[in-house]
Amino acid sequence: MKQFLEQDIENAQKKFGALIRSEEARISRMEESGEPLDFTKLDSIIVGIMPGDGIGPILMPLALQTMKELVGEEITSGKIVLKNIEGMTIENRVVKLNSLPEECLEEIKTCHVLLKGPMMTPRAGDGLPNLVSANSMLRRSLDLYAAVRPIDIKEKNIHWTFFRENIEGEYIWGNKGIQVDEDLAVDFKVQTKRGTERLARAAFEHARKNGKKNVTIVTKANIVKLVDGNFIEAVRRVGKEYPDIEIQERLVDAMCAKMLDPDFNKGIEVVVLPNLYGDIVTDVAAEHQGGLGTASSSNIGDRYALFEAIHGTGPYLIGIGKGHCANPCSLIRAMGQMLVHMGYADRNALLEQALDLCTTGEGAMEVGFQEGQHTAAEFTEYLIDTIRKIRK
Repeated sequence: MKQFLEQDIENAQKKFGALIRSEEARISRMEESGEPLDFTKLDSIIVGIMPGDGIGPILMPLALQTMKELVGEEITSGKIVLKNIEGMTIENRVVKLNSLPEECLEEIKTCHVLLKGPMMTPRAGDGLPNLVSANSMLRRSLDLYAAVRPIDIKEKNIHWTFFRENIEGEYIWGNKGIQVDEDLAVDFKVQTKRGTERLARAAFEHARKNGKKNVTIVTKANIVKLVDGNFIEAVRRVGKEYPDIEIQERLVDAMCAKMLDPDFNKGIEVVVLPNLYGDIVTDVAAEHQGGLGTASSSNIGDRYALFEAIHGTGPYLIGIGKGHCANPCSLIRAMGQMLVHMGYADRNALLEQALDLCTTGEGAMEVGFQEGQHTAAEFTEYLIDTIRKIRK
């Protein structure tokens, strides 16, 4: 019969206690957080640029080229300032053995918003140090608690906005699990009242401002009863402040399996999810939309905001020398969402109109390295030309 050693149990208890203590400061900071940044009161908006790794440095100049077409006057006048953030490459992070070097974080914190390409997270077998995700480090360091991902599938009449909790859940202690002995390992799922409530409020505010009448909560509360149950209670508690908005619930496995079923998805408009479920569900939704290359992600906090493509670094394309054939739409859409956040929603509307023309119907241009497909640069040139035609 298996019996744990008392020393193993005591060590596990000490580690768990230390993890709980480590959350005190974070929860206190959430309680003390102030009002969201008001861009209308800024003389200039500083946009930090982080190209990332792999296909990131190939796609970032194309996103910036498109941005300059949309807000060129504001950039020329100094209302919008583009600032390159050096040192966030995998090469530098490996040399420093630090996913988010302090000198980089200092530069990042001088910006108001950030546009980020994909960043490599080393995996077993890469031959690289086991660094934690730079993406997760950025979200935590800047307190970017809401990952906002729009999904638009017109032929299915799907127009959804996902609000994924971005810091807590299974990810916040993702590298701090406890190996009790050779037989037993324990990882954790973390939820706080304040963390869920601020996410829920962001979702309900978005719904109200955009004329949406539904917020759908996605969890696995039938199995994960305490943490997911608390998540549902917190969202419903905030929802009482928005009596004009309906609240419904879905289970995460059913959401993944049946999201395109019109009977199942009836009424869904704004979706709020814990971290891990949000990661999975939004990737599935993005595939239905047309692939990860078509989707973007906004990471929103009260002081900072970060906008990024949701695809990875494209190691296969880089490996075969075809990185220039990666789809640039995800990063370009992320740039457009950044413009919305900064107060230029009209420019993003123009961008989305042009993207629709360039990616659907008779005018569609397909990006790739197969015969008849086009490079990322060729697509971007076509997109910018389309923007100019719409403006005329």
